[in-house]
Amino acid sequence: MHPDLAFAVWAQERQRRVEEVLDRSLGGHDGAPGKLVEAMRYAVLGGGKRMRPLLAYAAGELVDASPDVVDGPAAAVEMVHAYSLAHDDLPCMDDDVLRRGKPTCHVAFGEAMALLAGDALQAHAFAALVSSRVPLPARACAMLADAAGAAGMAGGQAIDLLHVGKPMTLPDLTSMHRMKTGALIRASILLGGMCGRSFRAGEEASLDAFARAAGLAFQVVDDVLDVEGSDDSLGKTAGKDAAQNKPTYVTVLGLPEAKRHAQALRDEALAALVPFGARARRLVELADWITQRTS
Repeated sequence: MHPDLAFAVWAQERQRRVEEVLDRSLGGHDGAPGKLVEAMRYAVLGGGKRMRPLLAYAAGELVDASPDVVDGPAAAVEMVHAYSLAHDDLPCMDDDVLRRGKPTCHVAFGEAMALLAGDALQAHAFAALVSSRVPLPARACAMLADAAGAAGMAGGQAIDLLHVGKPMTLPDLTSMHRMKTGALIRASILLGGMCGRSFRAGEEASLDAFARAAGLAFQVVDDVLDVEGSDDSLGKTAGKDAAQNKPTYVTVLGLPEAKRHAQALRDEALAALVPFGARARRLVELADWITQRTS
């Protein structure tokens, strides 16, 4: 795609691309129960912003990676994200009935099948990761595992559940969200950055700094939208955090300060991209989208 085309066009092309990759990847499961495959496909296909794959593709552009090399990592991070949503929505977790504008996976398929669909998606994500047309370094699998595991997304969700109805300091809240939300966003960006030429001096550290700030910014905006958004605009239940008495950036900082914090994180993210110059255009645009979105 020509680099001067509008960001919206670029994003729509990559969204269509990863949708096709996911569709193909989840299309052939010889011997797998049909209902399980149906639940897996329901949890992943036909919805969502695909923000994590977009970040992977944009990071790939920094290192001159062809999109077809990024396809595997992009699909992998989206499968891990989709599995986490299927599990988070279960009655034993957040007990939600709406996700991406449609009934949650357990509402559509039952709790047991939604649980198994999430399990299978997590496993399948690693198969997608190693399907890249250019072999990724061995640490790519370790990075995705760490992002999804006890020191990442799963650990952050555990901390979240343990603090329902309890106050949290800003440093503790930030630490939780670096795990719960930020870890997979960071992995999406760094995995995309592994798909092309080797990093030059200082580039990986700069990309990591961007990833950490962007991941937190996404969560801060999510907390703001939980207060200001609607079920229709979000595609999920609005006001859920307040109803469950969960600590958020809004409850800790207040709404105006939470919005300022999101902008400060955006500025921090963009500052980290300065060494990349024009090659970071799509990541800059994604950082703006993360902080300006309304859904």
